[in-house]
Amino acid sequence: MATTKTPADPPRPASGDSSFALAPDGTRLYVRRRSLASHGDPGGGDGHGQAVTAVLSDGILCDGFIWKYLWEDLAPLVPLVHWHYRGHGRSAQPADPDRIDIAAHAQDLESVRRHAGDPPCVLFGHSMGCQVALEAYKQRPDNVRGLVLLCGSFGNVTSTFQGIPLLELVLPKLVDLADKAPDVVRAVWSRLPPQLSLKLALKAGEIDPARVHPEDMLPYLSHMTHVDFPMFLRMLRAAGEHTAGDILPHVNVPVLVVAGERDSFTPSFLATAMAETLPKGELLIVPGGTHVAPLEQPELVDARITTFLRDRVL
Repeated sequence: MATTKTPADPPRPASGDSSFALAPDGTRLYVRRRSLASHGDPGGGDGHGQAVTAVLSDGILCDGFIWKYLWEDLAPLVPLVHWHYRGHGRSAQPADPDRIDIAAHAQDLESVRRHAGDPPCVLFGHSMGCQVALEAYKQRPDNVRGLVLLCGSFGNVTSTFQGIPLLELVLPKLVDLADKAPDVVRAVWSRLPPQLSLKLALKAGEIDPARVHPEDMLPYLSHMTHVDFPMFLRMLRAAGEHTAGDILPHVNVPVLVVAGERDSFTPSFLATAMAETLPKGELLIVPGGTHVAPLEQPELVDARITTFLRDRVL
């Protein structure tokens, strides 16, 4: 009797390697790992010699810029795994173009966890990655020892941008424009100069000019123009329609919520509400911090995360 063959998952990466996991629809997902040989097994393992691992999920349009300092500071403490969303960075475009919502990203994260050996883990998320981490916990809480949610929300993000539903009102028109003239919007989007975008962000106060290093932001501003703009709009709309608010009271692991005091993308009142609803939640508000607080004040953020991991997770 004939059998249907499914693509085999690529070999799991060794410590320090980059590789590709396979999503449920066959999309290749870029994965990088880091594990310092000297750290041993700080989390005590899971009885099978596996150390508690930090799995890092980006915000939309991002390919890892936000983890620059955490990637260095956490490496002596825990093994690290970071991946790129479908259609982002070094990951492939979605094999199924309709699989771009938060549930699909959470399923991709599950593929990444298994690709890395399915160790006990702490799910990190920045911006939209907070929704992905919460949804992933909802789908499979097994082996999740904690969550670290940075500068994000539990959902409906387009209704709270700048504290008002402006993006929620504008987004349908942008999606309609992209559907009618995809080549035009792609051309305009791909030609945005990163340096100009940085100047506009600094002038608008979206990032703290006194604390952020421009070279930390330019990789993001360059990468975002390489993401397919119509796909980004549909992905953003899906994130705006998603909420994990219903599962917050049932997250039965320690959670650290980090928010920037001046974050206009996901205002800090959302972080406060999340931390208060989570049974084992705790909150850090970064004074004067914006949506990129981990880059603006890495000493404060990284020290608090390290303490959280040591005291509550490992």
